[in-house]
Amino acid sequence: MTDDKSLFSRIDELVAEEHELRSKHAAGEINDADEKDRLRKLEVELDQCWDLLRQRRAKREFGENPEDAQARSGDIVEGYLN
Repeated sequence: MTDDKSLFSRIDELVAEEHELRSKHAAGEINDADEKDRLRKLEVELDQCWDLLRQRRAKREFGENPEDAQARSGDIVEGYLN
């Protein structure tokens, strides 16, 4: 994903998948473990997308090239609060 528009598009896709997953779980179509596992993966990818978007905005704000922003690993973005 190299631009803000594609990042927002991916975020929308992930949120839609999260809603679908929760609906399937509520309907009994998937079990708790499968829902929890996939939700965790979605959460990490969403955090990575938001992190990259923030990096791009910061670079743009300070006169740098937003294309120089790089996606960080899930371990890094999930470890911010630890």
